[in-house]
Amino acid sequence: MTAAAKKEGPLRLAPEKQKKQVPLRLSPALYNDIAAWAEDDFRSVNGQIEYLLSECVKQHRKNGAYVSEDLDKPLELNFSKED
Repeated sequence: MTAAAKKEGPLRLAPEKQKKQVPLRLSPALYNDIAAWAEDDFRSVNGQIEYLLSECVKQHRKNGAYVSEDLDKPLELNFSKED
């Protein structure tokens, strides 16, 4: 690290790229449900909450709905059996 870099301090993201920290209180039951869902989706709990909120905002922008009707529907997998 150069002397100039040491004087400037750590690198900082542009304000529009920084994530806001929001304190959030959840019931233990809701947290456990989100944690299990996050594990199923290979995400952290924080990542799952951010994903769910992003999906809700997209849906609201799209048609004014608060939550997509099929947000939590399981995927339909069609396997054709070949003889």
